[in-house]
Amino acid sequence: MSIMGYGARQADQSEWSLGSSGSILDNIGNTPLFDLKRISEEVAPVRIMAKAEWYNPGGSVKDRPALNMIRDGIQSGQLTGGKVILDATSGNTGIAYAMIGATMGYRVCLCVPSNISQVRRQILEAHGAELVFTNPQHGSDGAIEEAIRLYEESPDLYFYPDQYNNPANWQAHYNGTAVELIEQTGGEITHFITGLGTSGTFVGTGRRLKEFNPKVQLISFQPDSPMHGLEGLKHLPSSLVPSIYDSNLADRNIWVRTEDAYSMVRRLAREEGLLIGLSAGAGMVAALETARGLSSGVIVVVFCDSGHKYLDMDFWKDRDEGD
Repeated sequence: MSIMGYGARQADQSEWSLGSSGSILDNIGNTPLFDLKRISEEVAPVRIMAKAEWYNPGGSVKDRPALNMIRDGIQSGQLTGGKVILDATSGNTGIAYAMIGATMGYRVCLCVPSNISQVRRQILEAHGAELVFTNPQHGSDGAIEEAIRLYEESPDLYFYPDQYNNPANWQAHYNGTAVELIEQTGGEITHFITGLGTSGTFVGTGRRLKEFNPKVQLISFQPDSPMHGLEGLKHLPSSLVPSIYDSNLADRNIWVRTEDAYSMVRRLAREEGLLIGLSAGAGMVAALETARGLSSGVIVVVFCDSGHKYLDMDFWKDRDEGD
């Protein structure tokens, strides 16, 4: 079965059809890969390329696992027409669930920290998602605990994909993102870099790339402190570690300062014309650090989302030295 092309307001498995087209969901994946020539001049001849995941219809890399987890839930019989999609999120996965739920006719309930940005809240509510706010001091872990509580109270009401522990999360990248990168680089990719949140992008893409070429270096990055301002990323030593995370996969992990990521976001907008999100800025910091230790190579870094959802943040008002 396929969920592509589903447009009914009431979820009904009987209305799926193989090979149908025309749905917004058909446009998830196959995102472009940009060569960042200006900002990487300092590390030439090393090439740094960015996977532009904001080209997904929900605006982020999270469209891929959200769709795959929902599709897996339907195919396994766990998600039926009357159930509500429930999960914890800090933003992007929730937006993906809400967009997909609206397209397919499912209600969506999301547990989010109460300090979620106004922009994210408006996007989620615009798609019709119900929001359950949790203590901001407990971060994403508090939202996870609330989602578990709600599900355990009413398991017949909810379908709980549990993005932090669902193999369908990383499998979306194993079967999609990694294959695209191999094709887009002509198999020349030497280093893959992405941040750790649920870890699905890193685990799924990394596993497939290692199968393609064991010499490909897999580099993860994390905030350098439990108290950070990098939306969507986890400082794993102080957080609930997702069960899908494979601690043996990374060839290297880079710790990124929030301030360095903010500065890079501003720099990419001015030097490459790319208005990207905070985790993308952190990824570019990690990519440049990696490149400085190389004499050649093709580095691919995942830019998870655009900067549009972050325009209400104060860091845009800051000025780097020389501005």
